[in-house]
Amino acid sequence: MKAFDSTHLKCIYRQRFGADEHASRNGVWRALCRHFFQRFVPINATVLDLAAGNCEFINNIQAGSKIAVDLNEDIRNFAAPEVRVVLAYSHAMSEIAAESVDVVFVSNFFEHLPDKEALLATLAEIRRVLKRGGKLLILQPNIRLLKGAYWDFIDHLLPLTHYTLAEALELVDMPIEYMRVRFLPYTTRSRLPRAPWLVWLYLQVRPVQWLMGKQTFLVARKP
Repeated sequence: MKAFDSTHLKCIYRQRFGADEHASRNGVWRALCRHFFQRFVPINATVLDLAAGNCEFINNIQAGSKIAVDLNEDIRNFAAPEVRVVLAYSHAMSEIAAESVDVVFVSNFFEHLPDKEALLATLAEIRRVLKRGGKLLILQPNIRLLKGAYWDFIDHLLPLTHYTLAEALELVDMPIEYMRVRFLPYTTRSRLPRAPWLVWLYLQVRPVQWLMGKQTFLVARKP
């Protein structure tokens, strides 16, 4: 299951995301949460952000209880005071009780897993912590749309399309309820606008998403 240890992760992400980049990304995520993701998250829900990174999602989403899971200890520097931080592998979140979470959010993480066995183990663990009727929200770079650019990052290991994700979710009995194949651009350094009002505008204009979207968004549910 192990691909990069916590020391590697610290080095990679400190180099990739500087302080200025974090501030800019946080503004983008604030707009994304407010104008799109919040519709899938009840305000009183228990939400778990898996591979939370710099905590842009979990800090900005409204929820009754917030959990951020990551291997990188730097997560403690980014999590808001109300966020519970758990250091754990994605397939072994033993600190999280079974059927205790309403919504799990996973953004730009599955491509970092070493193989499809690790993906299935992670999905099974997500299913374990979700309550019945709980939702899994996935934002995922789609290699079908990106071609060679998918491999521009050293920690991208597992090639995934929306078809791959659909089959994997079927195997763990978590049917997909909603899918937008072309949603966001590949990275916040690409052509996604940074100003909050421009992010809002991007979210309203589906033809622009069709042209620029390289990441797939989907919602699956635990029966």
